[in-house]
Formats: sequence, structure tokens, C-alpha cells
Amino acid sequence: MADILKTIKEELPKAISDANFEGANIVLYTEDKEFFKNGDEQIKDVVSKIKKRVELRADKKILASEEETEKTIRALVQEDAEIVNIIFDVQRSIVIIEAKKPGMVIGKQGSILNDIKRSTFWLPVVQRSPAIPSKITEKIRSVLYANNIYRRKFLHDVGKKIYNDWSPEKKEIWVRLSVLGSGGQVGRSCFLLHTPNSKIILDCGINPAIAEGPEKYPYLDVSEIGDINSIDAVIVSHAHLDHSGLVPYLYKMGYKGPCYMTAPTRDISALLQLDLIGVAYKKAQFPLYKAEDIKEMVRHSICLDYGEVTDIAPDMRITLYNAGHVLGSAQVHINIGNGLHNFVYTGDTKYAKTRLLDPAMNRFPRVETIQLESTYGSKNDVLPPLREVEEKFIEIVNETISKKGKVLLPELGLGHAQETMLRVEEAIRSGKLPKIPVYIDGMIWDINAIHTAYPDFLSANVRNQVFQDNNPFLSDLFKRIGSAAERKQVLEGGSCMVIATSGMLVGGASVEYFRNLAENPNNVIIFGCYQAVGSLGREVKDGAKEVNLGKDYGNDMLKVNLRVETMYGLSAHSGRNELIQYINRMTPRPKKIIINHGEISKSLDLASTLYRSHKVETTVPKNLETIRLK
Repeated sequence: MADILKTIKEELPKAISDANFEGANIVLYTEDKEFFKNGDEQIKDVVSKIKKRVELRADKKILASEEETEKTIRALVQEDAEIVNIIFDVQRSIVIIEAKKPGMVIGKQGSILNDIKRSTFWLPVVQRSPAIPSKITEKIRSVLYANNIYRRKFLHDVGKKIYNDWSPEKKEIWVRLSVLGSGGQVGRSCFLLHTPNSKIILDCGINPAIAEGPEKYPYLDVSEIGDINSIDAVIVSHAHLDHSGLVPYLYKMGYKGPCYMTAPTRDISALLQLDLIGVAYKKAQFPLYKAEDIKEMVRHSICLDYGEVTDIAPDMRITLYNAGHVLGSAQVHINIGNGLHNFVYTGDTKYAKTRLLDPAMNRFPRVETIQLESTYGSKNDVLPPLREVEEKFIEIVNETISKKGKVLLPELGLGHAQETMLRVEEAIRSGKLPKIPVYIDGMIWDINAIHTAYPDFLSANVRNQVFQDNNPFLSDLFKRIGSAAERKQVLEGGSCMVIATSGMLVGGASVEYFRNLAENPNNVIIFGCYQAVGSLGREVKDGAKEVNLGKDYGNDMLKVNLRVETMYGLSAHSGRNELIQYINRMTPRPKKIIINHGEISKSLDLASTLYRSHKVETTVPKNLETIRLK
């Protein structure tokens, strides 16, 4: 494998001017226009010999000019496609075409793309333009594509390391998993998967319910990590801060390796991380990392689609599968040592169909060990049927409106908020709820924009609505709040519903609304997402009649007179029954189950039940424990 590029050049000595790695893939460049147009069969012969993905591109010397290429694209593509932007990735001979209707750019069976390629020699890549303008998506795409010499070199170095570092002479074979966070707790998810050849970090999050202190962050100073650049790769399951919030810090500390995730996870995690910096400055605190460190994460990102297989280290290959939790959330299937051991890192899952997403996948090629969350893993966490919960939700809202009260829904900006918007939009459209003002405050609108850029990751129903220009996130029922003055108008106005971040009342607009609405018994706060231990939301949910809003509000004590409702049936996490069904119906059945991401009692309860049911080894590791998988 070390000489794989040399082997290819020897196979095609006259046709190939350069050969590079792009991660685990191989890219060949040619200065021969005829070979570029008609060399497919010879490339297929090479692929059959080396058994790796190979792509042929034109050398910069034969590319049409950018001006000429843009004219050609606009001549070949109908105006109805609504091209928004054309970006040239000169170093990789790629032209990115952003359009509101990508299908019209692609053409029947890719005919238009093929015409662009043959006419200009650029490789056209089509991306959907967000229906709601997204500054973060625009910024990320510019970072990735703007004359990026570094990006091409980085991808080549990743591939070189994957192929060159493998040493079949290493006879010692073992696989270990170290828990660096989320052992017996919800928050700061982080694992280290290591073999004699490789070290992989799975998620690197913070504990959002804790303001400061060592328990906010995972244990990155362990001896198993040592030099940060001994890490071969980082994999991020999804964008929630308890899974992605500390990834830029790795780059601040000098990490230069790849970060694998889905494209929506990359965009949304960057957005949430930037917000984390903003929140720190508002609190007159020094942020843990800067925007430049987030940019480094983006520059080093390698995005995968569900079902796409790629090598990430000399002895590890991964495939991402839908986790059903939030947009772009992924379960990571890791094939270690060419079939030696197969580990599934599920991150957070929802094993039930929701309006927004399809249920988590639980069919894999092979599995020996699986990690499973236990946020709602105890006997008391059996979630009621969704229809029953939604009927109760509508009843509570109608009762509140009849008393001229306000409805506050503290939401996680990613996933939970979008599901709530779809639920409320449907209820109002069907007449189950009156047409009251519904205000969106916090980061939700920016995250909605990213949802509109990646409809392929959404459920079939929502995806079809987006494709048919009936985008539910653009409904005129929702009004965006973007300033303190607008927020004041909402508070002084009549009955309404407010969907605001954060979901745990830990900073954000939701705390401001709660402060103003808490003393009026006609108002209601409805918790639909998990309330972590130590958060203000947890205090209120547990029935506190007086709470301290914290130093941001002068440590004022606030009387809680409003109605408090908890509806965990609306959660984006799997409930106990769903977690058990996930394992019961899983193919193939694992031989070991690792339980984490739950309060310790819930984790132990779920582990005990799964052991009794399946007689497979179940373990609930604490932070800093290491488990030998093989």
C-alpha cells in the first residue's frame, strides 16, 4: 500500500501527470484532454487491481478559465434552477455550483453535469443553497474551497498516513476503549479507541449544565493520549455541545489531524461553538478557544454521507449510519483490523420515527461491541405514546391561551426546536390550536437555515415538502425575534407561544423569558428535553418554588408561580422501551454492550435489564476506566 500511487502511475505512465490522496480516496490528474473524456475503462481497470476509490480530474493546465466556465454553466443550466453561487476550488479542479433546485443542475442521469465536465474540464459538484440564507454555511464553504492549497496538502497527508503507516509485522493485537467523559453522567461525551497502530477520539464535548470547573470537560490529559498529534482521527457523532463543544480546543492545542462527521454536523457544530464563544464574552469570561480554532476544525473536516465507507487509520474503517437524534446525527460503525473487531458507537439515538427524522438504523454488517446511551434508561423512563403526549401538549396550550397566558418552550436549538416547530405548525394548520403568534428566539433560526441546506438528511415527508417548495421552516406562522426591543414587545403583548434557547434554562433567551413570566400563574413552561443535574431547568422541573437566577442576574431570587409541565415523550432521545427494542431487533446481536450517557442509576438499570434479557456482557464504565474489547 505504501507504493500505491507509484503503482498507478506505472499503470498509466503517459496519461497521468499527478496522483494524490484525498483522505482514503485517490485522485488522478491528467493533462490529456482525450484521456480525461474517454479514459473511464482504463481507470476501472486500475480500480479493480487496487480495490480503492479512484477519481480522475483535469490538471490545472487544461482547465477552462473561471470566467468561461461560469458562462458555460449558466448557458447549460436553466434559469429555473436558480443558481445562487459558483465557487472554484482551483487546487482540486472542482467547481461547486450552489442552486435552489440542484436536480435541474444535475440533469437527467447527470447529463448536464457531464456536459459541463466535458466542455470545461472542471469537475462539477452540486450543493443545495439554503432556503433560509445561512452565513455560517457560506463561511464554511468559502473556507473549504477558496484557493485552498493547504486543504489539498492536508487531505493528501491524511491518505499517506492511512496507507503508509500500516505494518503487518506488528503481531500484538488488542483493542481498548477508554472513557474520558459521559461515564455515569450526561455531558462531556468523549471516548478514546486505541490499538497498537491507532488512536481515535470519539466525540469531545462539554457539560453544558456546569458553569465552570474540571467536571465541565473530558479528561484529555490522560497518559493514553500523550502527544495530541498521536491521535489519528477525531469522529463527531452530532453537533450538540455535549458531544462537539471541545473539538476546536484540540486544534488550539496543536492537533492537525482529520475530523470526520456529516456535513450538517460540521455546519451546526461550528455555529454552536461560535455561540459558545459569544456567551463567554457576554459573561466577561475568557473563552476556551477562539473563532480561528473553529476555522481550523472546519479546514480539517472530512464529511461523509450515511452508508459511505472510508478508511480513517491503517487498521480502522468507518461507516456512518443515521442515528435519528438530530439533523446529521450519526452512529459510527468501526471495522478494526480488517474484521478483527467491529464496534458501533451510537452517540445519541432516537429509535422511533419523528416528524423531522427517520428512526435510528440498527442493522449492521458485523457487530461485536456496541455503546448505548441511557439518558432515559431507567424503569421510570418509559415514554408514553407520542400521540397521547401531543394531545396533552395541545390541551395545555389551549388552557393557557384561554386564560390569556403565555406558553414558554425552552428548547435545544438543534433538533428539538425544529421538531416542535413542525408539531406546532401542523396543530395550528389543522385547527387544533388557534392561530396565535409563535415567536422564535435564540439560535434556532440559524439552525433552521442549515436544515434547509441538507434536506437529504431529513425524513421523507419533510424532504418532499422542501423539494416541492412547501418548506415548513418558512411558514408565516413563525416570527423571528432578533433584539431586546422585540423581546420586550413579546413580553408586553398578549397570549403567545415562545420557542427559545437554551433548553435547560442555562443562559440564552429562554432565561430572560422565564424571568419575566415565572411569577404569573396564568403562564406555563413546558419542558420537552432533558434537564441535566445542576441546571436551572432541572430545579424548576423538580418543583422549586423559588430559584436563584445566578450571577448574570445579580443572584436574584425568583418566585416560580407559573404552571410547570414536563413532557419527556417529546424527547429526541430514545426512551427505555425504544432502547430495549433497539437491541432486541438489532442485527447482528452484539456480544458486549457498553452503557453510558445517563445518570448512574439509569445506566445500571438499563444494563441489568439488557443482561437478563440477552445474557450478553453489559458494562457501565466510570470516567477514566478502560475496557478491553479484543
